[in-house]
Amino acid sequence: MSLDAAMVRATAPAILPGSGGLRGALSDLFWRKPKVLLLLMLLPPVLWLGIVYIGSLFALLAQSFFSIDEFSGLIDREFTLKTYGDLFQAANLDIILRTVTMAALVTLASAVIAFPIAYYAARYARGRWKALFYLGIMLPLWSSYLVKIYAWKLILAKEGILTWLLAKLHLLWVLDAWLSLPIVGGNSLSVSFTGTFIVFVYVWLPFMILPVQAALERVPGNLVEASSDLGASPGQTFRNVLFPLALPGIVAGSIFTFSLTLGDYIIPQIIGTSRLFIGQAVYSQQGTAGNIPLAAAFTVVPIVIMGFYLWGAKRMGAFDAL
Repeated sequence: MSLDAAMVRATAPAILPGSGGLRGALSDLFWRKPKVLLLLMLLPPVLWLGIVYIGSLFALLAQSFFSIDEFSGLIDREFTLKTYGDLFQAANLDIILRTVTMAALVTLASAVIAFPIAYYAARYARGRWKALFYLGIMLPLWSSYLVKIYAWKLILAKEGILTWLLAKLHLLWVLDAWLSLPIVGGNSLSVSFTGTFIVFVYVWLPFMILPVQAALERVPGNLVEASSDLGASPGQTFRNVLFPLALPGIVAGSIFTFSLTLGDYIIPQIIGTSRLFIGQAVYSQQGTAGNIPLAAAFTVVPIVIMGFYLWGAKRMGAFDAL
């Protein structure tokens, strides 16, 4: 390389001049100010979330501070807490307690069923077997929600396959005895509190298994071996080693199972008794009854419950297991 060429190369500007035209000007602007580009990229989804989703939610919640005129049946748009007072009536309070109880039972049962499945997948499944595990967990999520519910309605019906199987095993008397119990029983499993519970657990179980499996994957195997070497029994190892380390994953899974059960109205509508859950109450109040303020007040209940639930879950480190 000649001396003149080297001098020209050395004196060349480090930053090229801006390109011509609108496209070049925008390119230069985004290069010099990357935050502007980031803002433009985030603006459409933020506007969608803020206006369409959160905006509509706040519009609904604002209705909860109105009331229904008892004579005309029209909405009285004066600020009042009367509608929230109506939530503490015996019938409405029964709906809230029933829903929270069901959500807690579904969450507890899902955790008990999910833990051994997740433990096997985390500690023993390798290669092809782990792929089959994920396929088996995710496959029910790929099928239609309504198809699964109606399939369970046929399974749990009085003429369904479950009743036929129990009859073949001469255990039909156990089912009849259970269905004769108050609250949990009914004419058949397909129209009972128990049937609703079974379908809830089936539908939401994958949302519990995956976070628990992820949490157990993080547990070093040498901790379990060290516990055994120190003379701990399997039960002591579970209580003092595995369970505390897997607890964030269990709490993370419970966020899904608990919140989804709180808001669901389709499962209780198809499989269950005439006793309402919160989702059904919201649907009936804003639809058939036309009492939008009371429906909006009902929607506040799961939001408040999940707010406290998420606060507690964050303190327990559940978000690290998601």
